[in-house]
Amino acid sequence: MALLLASLLSLIFVKEVLPHASEVSIEVEGKVLYRYPLDGNRLVAVRSRYGHLVVEIRDKKVRVIDASCPNRLCEEEGWVSRGAIICIPNRISVLVGSPGKGDRTVDAITG
Repeated sequence: MALLLASLLSLIFVKEVLPHASEVSIEVEGKVLYRYPLDGNRLVAVRSRYGHLVVEIRDKKVRVIDASCPNRLCEEEGWVSRGAIICIPNRISVLVGSPGKGDRTVDAITG
């Protein structure tokens, strides 16, 4: 229960503290496969050896509209304008950030 509460609080913290972004990076198993500006509209199908996601970018926000993972929690995250959507079973991350900040910066969540 404490882990669930910590996870929910960290989501709220990330949404309130991180600055608005201009770019979406999609990683599979820790490697960046795609980078797109947030000001365009598109659908991106992403595959890993564990499953797939369909990511929608529209109106400077991102969401997962289809996932092959069992619980589909990444779909329930909804629209995100900053932060990340992570699908652990498929090992796919959708990171919303600004260009030039690097892919591996330390933040308040990862330490």
